[in-house]
Amino acid sequence: MLVSNGLIGLREGLEAALVVTILVAFLVRTGRRHALKYVWAGTLSAIALSVAAGGLLAYAYATMSFEQQEAFGGFASIVAVAFVTGMIFWMRRAAKAISGQLRGQLDEALKVGPIAVATVAFLAVAREGLETALIFFSNVQSAGSGSTMPLVGIVLGLVAAVVLGYLIYRGAIRINLTKFFTVTGVLLVVVAAGILAYGVHDLQEAGLLPGLNTLAFDVSEYVTTDSWYGALLKGIFNFSPRTTVLEAVVWSGYVVVVLALFLLPQRLRSLQPAAA
Repeated sequence: MLVSNGLIGLREGLEAALVVTILVAFLVRTGRRHALKYVWAGTLSAIALSVAAGGLLAYAYATMSFEQQEAFGGFASIVAVAFVTGMIFWMRRAAKAISGQLRGQLDEALKVGPIAVATVAFLAVAREGLETALIFFSNVQSAGSGSTMPLVGIVLGLVAAVVLGYLIYRGAIRINLTKFFTVTGVLLVVVAAGILAYGVHDLQEAGLLPGLNTLAFDVSEYVTTDSWYGALLKGIFNFSPRTTVLEAVVWSGYVVVVLALFLLPQRLRSLQPAAA
């Protein structure tokens, strides 16, 4: 859970940090520093909303019965996977054009007024924050209420993202964002597959899906959850030593289909110069 949540925190946090960096750099370079306070107001409001959303999810979960918790956790995991999948494909398409789009939106907002400027920053950051809150909630349920690893992982990832965003703004480092989002996208597909499989297991526990006792494999005798390798497999792949057939089918199907769709356009583009 430390590794997977760290990756999520880094990916989502860097997206949000890049958004803020683009907006701040645009205002500074165009001599509109007076509007920086509105960008920060929108950013902080988005962060507060994300934290509140995470707290609301945790509160709602705590007031439910076991069956309700399993159903709620299962559906939350599926929604989180939908967000992750959409984010992966959106950022692959928008990585090169996002800077120009944000500058254009902010330029128009400056003509309208302070609230419009704050709204541009709020909407851009809130999307990443709400996605992070939902994914984090799903991973916390998967890890168990007594584990602090998801929190540690997400915090480390977010801190790293903020540092990278600052260094990029200062020009201290340069990152090929297309390659970065491609590599992290592939890793997140695997993480998302694990979240999806766990969500399916939750729905099986709640009695909403069949096959709870129909196992694809049972290696609990060899891979214990308290071993270092069991914890590593759980943390990265959400691996369960006792995996149902439906979980295995869903995990495999998601990885095969989504990875194919994610990587195929990249391969086709790389072949075009050779064909010419």
